[in-house]
Amino acid sequence: MTVYRSRHALAGPLTPNRIAALRIPTARKGYRPEEVDALLHRLAFELQRRTQERDEARQEGQRIRDALRSWQWEVAQERVGR
Repeated sequence: MTVYRSRHALAGPLTPNRIAALRIPTARKGYRPEEVDALLHRLAFELQRRTQERDEARQEGQRIRDALRSWQWEVAQERVGR
């Protein structure tokens, strides 16, 4: 996996906590801070949710692989016992 590299505030891997803690400096004419904060909050939430879904999918994949190995072992034992 490639890691995005920058000399700015988001250098390093993005995590929900880093996004939630990020504060963007304001200028005289620029974005409204409350809208930026709301977007950062949503990004952190979405990243956390997708990370959780990925972890659950990996666990389910491992459960399926374990069940398949167990079934294969049982079938092999039945063939040996014949």
